[in-house]
Amino acid sequence: MTIWIPELSGQGPRYRQLADAIANAVANGDLTAGAKLPPQRRLADALGVTVGTVTRAYALAEQRGAVTARVGSGTYVRESSPQTVAFSHVRQLSPESDVVDLSLSLPPPHPQRAASLARAMASVQHDPELLRAAIDYQPEAGQAWQREVLSRWLATLGRPVAAEDLVINQGGMHGIFLSLSALLAPGERVAAERLTYPGLISALQQLSLKSVALPFDEEGIDVEALARAHDQQPFRALYLMPDCHNPTTARLSEARRHALVALARKRQFWLIEDDIHPRLDDDPVTPLYRLAPECTVTLFSVSKLLGGGLRVGAMRAPPSLHPRLTAALRAQSWMPPPLMASLVCRWIENGDADALLAWQREELEWRFDRAMQKLGDFSPRGRRGGFYLWLALPGELRTSQVVGQLQAQGVNVSSAESFCLGAVSAPQAIRVCISAAESREALERALEIIADTLGDPDPLLWQTV
Repeated sequence: MTIWIPELSGQGPRYRQLADAIANAVANGDLTAGAKLPPQRRLADALGVTVGTVTRAYALAEQRGAVTARVGSGTYVRESSPQTVAFSHVRQLSPESDVVDLSLSLPPPHPQRAASLARAMASVQHDPELLRAAIDYQPEAGQAWQREVLSRWLATLGRPVAAEDLVINQGGMHGIFLSLSALLAPGERVAAERLTYPGLISALQQLSLKSVALPFDEEGIDVEALARAHDQQPFRALYLMPDCHNPTTARLSEARRHALVALARKRQFWLIEDDIHPRLDDDPVTPLYRLAPECTVTLFSVSKLLGGGLRVGAMRAPPSLHPRLTAALRAQSWMPPPLMASLVCRWIENGDADALLAWQREELEWRFDRAMQKLGDFSPRGRRGGFYLWLALPGELRTSQVVGQLQAQGVNVSSAESFCLGAVSAPQAIRVCISAAESREALERALEIIADTLGDPDPLLWQTV
């Protein structure tokens, strides 16, 4: 009987290397929930280590929550793996709360959002044809007029897309799930940056897909490392956020875009381009779908533009892929809700969407400038007009201690651990969503607390063992 035998590599004690290998195998799907680990003596003999080494590794893996030991039976991968990502985009604070939540990548609040939605609803309410269509079954890809409206609007955002290439869905997360469902079978591999959107990690686990974690820098994904990774562990698709990487805000350079497209064509893997943020500046780079339309699926959404509760997005995909995408959509929800898509399209047609975006861009630029002034001593990374900053912690500060200290002072931020793909080690860094503060005053207060906390590290170091 073949047993699971990992390759131990890296630095540090062998038992830690084995515990890390278990975590990596669980994250990649090589060890599935409920799988039994090899008997300790057999694995020790196979690896050339002592039984005590394997015992310590299993104990450490259990302490981390990856496995569970059953007396008289053995050690098993937990049914509810700790690698399952818990992430939220829900404001859970009461209006009276003094907590400033900068952990959520949400558009800045504005009363005009609700007012614009009310006008769009009134427009639909007084259109009998739209009301009739709203309660009828619709084509899986959405109604033709809705795709035409979205196509024209995307062009104004620097994303020209033919209406016939669009499939309407229920937002960016739904687009990720549909893309993975249509492109891959359970057990196949998907590559992504070492730090990536938690929603992708969750979708990979739900669909029983394996992951390949890739290095990247300020110019985006390392294409040479990507080629080497494909040689070692061939993957069917690459997911990336080329214009504003979440959480680091890195941007894929134009040169790397062309190199990436050439490699995707040569090795024949799909590109899943997450493009849910509006254009952030006046220095545009070429979208991947414009460079390689035949092998790129691009995801759009109104969540960061109009509001996440609308659950309306669209996917641009080559026509050859549409039957698989619409089949996946039909199996999950039959069709996107026509009422929500109609509301969004009326919001766009009456001009309110553009007015709101103009305000949002100005507001986010102000917030960015203010955050860079307050936190400039700590070299934050960000994009002017973007939703968040990436802040590597100075000195010997630890993320868990900083996050805890900030929470105690009424400021929530995201730790790097939330974005780690597989068994990747988390950097000591935090993501600060400047967009999420309820007001400029609340943001100012939170930025002061962050600056004071990072500028006076002695209490944090005292707590670190």
